[in-house]
Amino acid sequence: MEKPNKSYIDSLCRGDKAFEDRLLTVIRTEFPSEKKVYYDALEIKDYKEIAEAVHKLKHKISILGLEKGYELAAEYENNILDKDFTLSQSFEEILDSMTEYLKTI
Repeated sequence: MEKPNKSYIDSLCRGDKAFEDRLLTVIRTEFPSEKKVYYDALEIKDYKEIAEAVHKLKHKISILGLEKGYELAAEYENNILDKDFTLSQSFEEILDSMTEYLKTI
């Protein structure tokens, strides 16, 4: 399984520490609430809201260098509207790895 990393952030920021700090602050702030929206929508089976939450989260997945994770999230997002949740466990494992990684940076 891929591990979250700062490779994309480093290439985007090009050594601009202030920009990197702002970007990481946004991710640290938005990620927990977006993850909560996903799980709340999942609990009530609001398929449109679940897909929207996955859509928002997939961008953070990409920013944290998870290229395969992004592809999985995009596929999962499309599957949700067909009520196909076969990728949910893999997607949620990505969310868990991101949660743990964000505690370390």
